[in-house]
Amino acid sequence: MFFLSENTDILFPGLGITLENVPDGFSLFGYRIALYGVCIAVGMLLGYLIAEYQAKRTNQNPDMYLDFAVIAIIVSVICARLYYVIFAWDEFSSRPLQIFNLRTGGLAIYGGVIGGVLTCLIYTRLKKVSFWLFADTACVGLLTGQIIGRWGNFFNRECFGSYTDGPLRMLVDVRKTSWYFNPSYSEELLRQEYSGKTVALERILEIRNNVVEQGGAVYASVQPTFLYESFLNLCLLIIIMLYTKHKKANGEQFLMYVGGYGLIRFFVEGLRSDQLFLWGTGLAVSQLLAAVMFVAAAVGIVLLRKYRPLSVETSEQKPENDEEKTAEKEEKDIEDK
Repeated sequence: MFFLSENTDILFPGLGITLENVPDGFSLFGYRIALYGVCIAVGMLLGYLIAEYQAKRTNQNPDMYLDFAVIAIIVSVICARLYYVIFAWDEFSSRPLQIFNLRTGGLAIYGGVIGGVLTCLIYTRLKKVSFWLFADTACVGLLTGQIIGRWGNFFNRECFGSYTDGPLRMLVDVRKTSWYFNPSYSEELLRQEYSGKTVALERILEIRNNVVEQGGAVYASVQPTFLYESFLNLCLLIIIMLYTKHKKANGEQFLMYVGGYGLIRFFVEGLRSDQLFLWGTGLAVSQLLAAVMFVAAAVGIVLLRKYRPLSVETSEQKPENDEEKTAEKEEKDIEDK
């Protein structure tokens, strides 16, 4: 049975779309399962399948990616939760046991990405395979997981953007969102909560001041940033996949992902109304990290093309092959004599 609040409709009036009674989870054998978690699980599965397909396309052993996925998924979920908890500590300081309750959300994608990359570094070192080639393949799986996983924010009515009355606006019931978007809650308490975070405070107040009453419910009219990010990630995935046969160096596709996602996230984070902030500042952590990722990726691609082009990697293997061929020729000459 699905969990439904009094009114859980989600509307896109500019597109003429009304989604009635959209649930945030369902019950299976008496156990509550959040659709947020289902989206993440489906994203992980599809991510592995895409990575496996890419491994076969590039003549790699796909079994390595199954072993890697099992480890990386566990590490990434832990790191995603830690990242969120670290930068939202006020939410958990009075109830630390809630850190382990993942069913209500609270996974930061950047934490998951960091966990995945660290796992990849260690895994490729142990397996004695190229980190850059492995990362080129694994990143398409990671990106696929992000495309699907973002829809978990849709079901949770979270991670949306600032107020808008534009054609892509999304109307969500404020009773299903965080308390500070609901005009019925104290504005004074909101100002205390967001002291020193001027931009975020102004965006939240703008949402509260422009709620729409319809059908007995109160809706916030916001940017569907989950949709923007999911669509832009899909475009990035297509570009990376098409670039497979044209790359100049192993690692280029991974760095295209790092830089491309950084650019996407910088744009999307600039629209968000529920950001994570650097301690004691009004600076959005994810936007700062996104800018660093984009610059680092651009520099990395230049360096890889200069110092580690595919021609160099191929030539590094050539002497060994030449020696083997020479030895075989000498053996054949001895046999002929």
